[in-house]
Amino acid sequence: MAYGYTDKILHIYLSEGEMEIERPGDAFYRKYVGGSALGLYYLLQHTPPHADPLGPENTLIFALSGLTGAPVSGQSRMTAVAKSPLTNAVGDSQCGGFFPAELKWAGFDALVFHGRAEDPVYLWIKDGEAELRSAEGLWGKPTGDVEAVLREELGDPKVKTLQCGPAGERGVRFASVMADVNRAMGRTGMGAVMGSKGLKAIAVRGTQKPQLKDKEALVALARLGAKRYPTSGIYGTGELGTAGVVEYQDMAGGLPTRNWSSGTFEGHMALDGSTMAETILQERDTCYGCVVRCKRVVKVDNERWEVDPLYGGPEYETAAAMGSYCGIDDLEAVSRANQLCNMYGMDTISCGATIAWAMDCFQEGILTEADTNGLELRFGNAEAMVEMVEKIAHREGFGDLLAEGSARAAKKVGEDAEDLLAAVKNQEYPAHMPHVKRSLALIYAVNPFGADHESSEHDPTYEGYPEQMAKLGLTDPQPSDVLNEEKVRFALVTQYLHSFHDSINVCNFVFGPSWQLYDVDHLREAVQAVIGWDLSVEEVLEIGERRLNMQRVFNAREGMGREADTLPKKMRKALEGGKTDGMALSPQALERAKDMYYDMAGWDVYSGIPTRGKLASLGLDWAVDMLG
Repeated sequence: MAYGYTDKILHIYLSEGEMEIERPGDAFYRKYVGGSALGLYYLLQHTPPHADPLGPENTLIFALSGLTGAPVSGQSRMTAVAKSPLTNAVGDSQCGGFFPAELKWAGFDALVFHGRAEDPVYLWIKDGEAELRSAEGLWGKPTGDVEAVLREELGDPKVKTLQCGPAGERGVRFASVMADVNRAMGRTGMGAVMGSKGLKAIAVRGTQKPQLKDKEALVALARLGAKRYPTSGIYGTGELGTAGVVEYQDMAGGLPTRNWSSGTFEGHMALDGSTMAETILQERDTCYGCVVRCKRVVKVDNERWEVDPLYGGPEYETAAAMGSYCGIDDLEAVSRANQLCNMYGMDTISCGATIAWAMDCFQEGILTEADTNGLELRFGNAEAMVEMVEKIAHREGFGDLLAEGSARAAKKVGEDAEDLLAAVKNQEYPAHMPHVKRSLALIYAVNPFGADHESSEHDPTYEGYPEQMAKLGLTDPQPSDVLNEEKVRFALVTQYLHSFHDSINVCNFVFGPSWQLYDVDHLREAVQAVIGWDLSVEEVLEIGERRLNMQRVFNAREGMGREADTLPKKMRKALEGGKTDGMALSPQALERAKDMYYDMAGWDVYSGIPTRGKLASLGLDWAVDMLG
């Protein structure tokens, strides 16, 4: 068996209360690697077409890779895969922290959950031994309380937890799975899937670290990262957190404001990471083994808001979604909303974006106080925003409608409300604007699990880091504001790279070409040192390509192809103010880019679905019949 892996995948049959261990062997891991690709294999094998995403037939997989738990920056990550209750397409989500490494040390490469428990349960794993225990006393409790109870019950303060939160129990469609209380597997509603299975939590404790192929080489790579860190592109993120880019985004006209009506926000500096560092920041937290320490820990204690450091602090996406999206320049209110999302288990992007959409509807007179239970849901109203987060988590009043996500809510409100949406495949936009990063217009449209900002490199990377791009075969740098054939190739190739990242389960910040703590060659060195595989760049990209094709196969089974790869009407409306004043996206340009993208990917241009020949070339012959 290859180094780094345990060669143990635990299948948990919740309906029967039974478990079994599968040992898939070397060839399986060499092909599917781990993380997202491994999870997709089990999702396609075990979840029937057109399954109810909140039904027992949906399969929920948590998967690691061979690198997970090794002593080097950027590796303590895991992926959740299931059918998404938000998009009805493939669901995919990652998180970092300490839980992933602990799960590997506890003896498993992946957990595959089938069925639904009759009564709430949690899974306890310690050094290769697993058992299901009653979680009736935990049901309904916020994440911080659950973690405290589990550590006391299990008699070990070092126990790491993964849980769905009360929002997941109530089926909030963008509910997150929470690791270590403050690391979210956000996007695509994996927390709602977990809650629908009656699975409250997973608790792990492990002391069995897998053997490394070449420990000395890995130690040398770890030391190189520590040496490079002070001069690397990721240094500022370590110092100021991801929210340190708020000012830059605003200067570029790319800070989504008032539900994507503008790319500039007059109150942006109140949300910037530098302001956070000067005011409410308590400390910098990290993931296992990582030198960057980008995780924020904040504290607020006043009559208006209270924020517990236990729940971390807001990232850039949260600062934008709960801040500029909603026209709010109150960092303490944003931090309170972030805490509530972590307490209850909700994706901050979809939650904030859905509230921003509702505020837009309120401003336009489409919604009134009669609809919002008396809340004056206007842009800039921080109190209303925070209160609405609470109501969504509890599915209370108007919050019950918003818990469905903005796209489903808009269908119930009416056509005028749908015109204000900023979502693809029912998933709300993250806080990077395709008006200033044109390849994102394409990636947001074609990404199988909806609009996502971590599925490819962003446009400035091509001009800004030509040496790194050349290692991927990209040698013709293009400016950010074009969407030509070469930019489409850049989007697809870097999508393959990020797809590999999500399968080998490494952090895009640490191993991304634009951050330069490590590059793709260092990633190959890490794989060689830990697992013993000598991967070429071409094989790295092929593994990523295989995962992307598996995602498209899943969506094709659900009846989703090219027609689902669209951008909302809101993107055609000209922005107002700042550097991007008057900018809008062209639907014709997008359609041309899609033609090029599908052709380059080897998919049918008319349907956007992988061809049988493409699947066979990637060793996915078994998936061909799933296309119908």
